[in-house]
Amino acid sequence: MTSGLRGMNFQWAVAKGKRSMSEKKILVVDDEKLIVKGIRFSLEQDGMEVDCAYDGEEALEYARNCEYDLVLLDVMLPKLDGFQVCQQIREFSDMPVVMLTAKSEDMDKILGLEYGADDYITKPFNILEVKARIKAIMRRTAKREEPAGSTVIVKGAMRIDCESRRVFIGEREINLTAKEFDVLELLAMNPNKVYSRENLLNLIWGYDYPGDARTVDVHIRRLREKIEKNPSEPKYVHTKWGVGYYFQG
Repeated sequence: MTSGLRGMNFQWAVAKGKRSMSEKKILVVDDEKLIVKGIRFSLEQDGMEVDCAYDGEEALEYARNCEYDLVLLDVMLPKLDGFQVCQQIREFSDMPVVMLTAKSEDMDKILGLEYGADDYITKPFNILEVKARIKAIMRRTAKREEPAGSTVIVKGAMRIDCESRRVFIGEREINLTAKEFDVLELLAMNPNKVYSRENLLNLIWGYDYPGDARTVDVHIRRLREKIEKNPSEPKYVHTKWGVGYYFQG
């Protein structure tokens, strides 16, 4: 949470009435109403439909009743904080979640990813950065939703259905976030190929992603916790020390 205008640089470099992308539905959650108003104004100028929530409980109510294309979620919220909201959203949806964190709070970024967030933006931020990051996620989401045939990857007890984006270990379905699935799918479709953290950041998060290698490490750790019987001795996703990660073919 930030005070007043400090959380945002109000540079609305948008042509009035311009619609630059097909309409998407976004949930913006922040208890600073002026920040929410500014974000909403700018996103609506680009043709997006925006709902707004000002505390954690209200955010969950919205999220349970609508499958948003993206949730922009502040960490510091009344009633339930952003981490709790993100964690609960992950119990029923894989809709993309982008956390808003204080610039100096590196632990907030790590915790957000631990709780299932797909990305984070640090405050104070420029609205143009927010829009660029949102649109990048939208493009990646749209690409994922394009028909891709009926590719099914089977490795031991694991079955990855790339079309439905579902993963099974035996008869048990594994609940992965969108980014966790993207990482697993990329590695599994290229068995024994080692990807560095930088490779994965570029391929999964995009070349313009300003995050660091810890983002990849957190997602790999969470992925192993879900798919590996013993995460410390993985069967599927392995580490090549000093180089990167690979899927054992």
